[in-house]
This record gives sequence, structure tokens and C-alpha cells, in this order.
Amino acid sequence: MGLVSKAIVTRFKNGTSESVGDELAIEEPLEVRIAGDTFAVTMRTPGNDRELVLGLLFSEGVISSVDEVSGVAHCGRTGDEGRENTIEVTPAPGVKIVIGEERKRGTITTSACGVCGRQSIDDLLARAKVVPIATTFTAEEITRGVRALSSQQPLFRRTGGCHGALLIDRAGVVVQSFEDVGRHNAVDKVIGAMLLLRSLPLSDRMLVVSGRSSFEIVQKAALAGVPLVASVSAPSSLAVDLAERTGVTLAGFVRDGTFNVYAHAERVVG
Repeated sequence: MGLVSKAIVTRFKNGTSESVGDELAIEEPLEVRIAGDTFAVTMRTPGNDRELVLGLLFSEGVISSVDEVSGVAHCGRTGDEGRENTIEVTPAPGVKIVIGEERKRGTITTSACGVCGRQSIDDLLARAKVVPIATTFTAEEITRGVRALSSQQPLFRRTGGCHGALLIDRAGVVVQSFEDVGRHNAVDKVIGAMLLLRSLPLSDRMLVVSGRSSFEIVQKAALAGVPLVASVSAPSSLAVDLAERTGVTLAGFVRDGTFNVYAHAERVVG
């Protein structure tokens, strides 16, 4: 399954029109099953489904460690239509992963919103841990981290239709980088990849996201122990509230060497 789809579009410019080729980011459903029971159906860009699912389950409080899972694999026979859009999570021996009604997604999760379908926002707030103010970042580290975003978005450059999430260390090295039609999916892939490496919490890393910083982005960052989230656009009011409550530094409008810090500016020095 590819990441882009070819299309013929009619392009209008300066009073003229012409048919030209274009590329679209692929968006496909992914049904997530745990021991045969459907947990969620999420819309995503295919690829790195294993990381996506593990990050999603961690962010939703379904698992707390990759050791609780013995396998994550697509279902069905090789070559079957739709095989790549269903994935089965197998609990580790002796582990029972309970999917209560409060954990199940009540609706299909779209690529636009990671919280849609959750039963209670209070549940999200209760699970988001307070990140200690131990690690500080300089203004240059923040602007350098966001500048690195453009070089890590090849799919966006081709289609203009997907988001990116980067995990960056203090030296400016990109530790993880993923793209997806959903910004929350890209973040789940980052967290899932670090789960596989058994590298949580991410207490000395910065999360950089394209677009705006929403509630679910801050929630995922807090659960993974990320001390700072930076984005090229604005945060939502609920994202700022959650950042204040969980100890996450939230920087927005990081462009051309300037940015706003909406929560916990004491972590930014210099």
C-alpha cells in the first residue's frame, strides 16, 4: 500500500485552466483489535502501523509497557484485500488486556481528532502525569528544532496534505520522525517507536509538531513524559489548560526565531 495517490486536477490560474497531475496523501481506515475484540477504527496514512497502534494504546491507558504485548500484526492472508487495514494486538503470556467500555472508542476516530469518541475528558486529565521542571531548553534549541521539521516531511512536500511529528534531543538530533494525515497519529507513531525501544519517559526530549497544538497532543506528550511541545501554529485553549496542569512547556508560532510560550515559560532559558 503506497503513501500517495495520483490524481488529475483542473488547475485555474490567471483566468486560464488546464488538466495537470497531482499527488494526494493516502488516508485509509485501520481497525485495531485486541485479542480478537475491536478497540478502535482510526483513519491514518498507512505505514508504521505497529508504532501507531502501540502509541495509541499507551496514550489511551490500555497498556503501560510494550512488555504487555507479544505481537502486533496485520490480520488475514497475504494478498487479501483490506488485510493491511486490520491489525491484531496479542497480549503477552499471562497478561490480560481489559478493554472496558470507558476505554473503547465510541465512534470512528478521524484523522482530525484524537479525542473524538472518548467517553470522558476527565479520564484523560486523570491519567496525564505532571512532568517535573528538571530539563530546560534554550530559545535557540526550540527554534532549531522546529526548523528541522521541514527537512523531515517528504510526504508533505509531495502532497501538502499531511502532518509531521519529530522527537529531538538536546543536541538537535532527530530521534524519531513520522508523517500522517492525522497530527495525533504522527505523535502516536513517535511514542510507539520509543515504547519499542523501552525509552520512556522522554524527560530530555522535545516534541515538535506541524499545525496547531491540540488537547490530545499535549495529553500524549504528558503521558510520555515529554517536557516541551513546540509547534509552528497556535495551541487551543484546552491544550494550554492541560499544559499548565501537567507541567508541559507549550510553545507556539515558532517561526523565524520568534515564538510564544503559553505554559511553563520557566523551562525556557536564554
